[in-house]
Amino acid sequence: MADRKGFTLLEVLISIALMGVILPALYQSVDILRESNAHLFEYVEKSKKIGKATETLYLDILSSDGNLTIKKDDFTRLCIEETHNSLYGLPSAKVCWVVLKRGNVLLRVEGNGYTLPLRADDRVAVDTLMKGLDVFDVYHSKDKVLVLLQQAKKKPISFLVQGVTQPKKRKKKRKKKR
Repeated sequence: MADRKGFTLLEVLISIALMGVILPALYQSVDILRESNAHLFEYVEKSKKIGKATETLYLDILSSDGNLTIKKDDFTRLCIEETHNSLYGLPSAKVCWVVLKRGNVLLRVEGNGYTLPLRADDRVAVDTLMKGLDVFDVYHSKDKVLVLLQQAKKKPISFLVQGVTQPKKRKKKRKKKR
């Protein structure tokens, strides 16, 4: 029986049974890997959006003329009267960062010559940047601006921008009486 060239029926059946046990485990591990990749991709996309939003806010403040208005009433907001960081190609723009109470959504409003609340004839661009915002605080002291952001169940984001000075007020010249 040393001339044996093929497999017996019993050997083929045993190999099929072993494959039947191993293949479902392999398919399950591939499925787990796909789910993990999908979650990772989703997390990376959210991280990119948050990073882009904080970078835009940072550049808005850094490129500003220093004339910042911070209000915390019905809508928490930061208005920058003039910034050179325009997302829409304006040479200089007024930008307001507003947190809506409904849904705690952070909006960026960009345009020229508008006031909040917006009127029907105001021409602005509004971008939704973050949802589920728990904290949006801005503090301005001398030449420093501190920004605190936190989304629900996320780590807080904070940054400090230095060198943001308010424009000097021009003194009115008085006419001399003769």
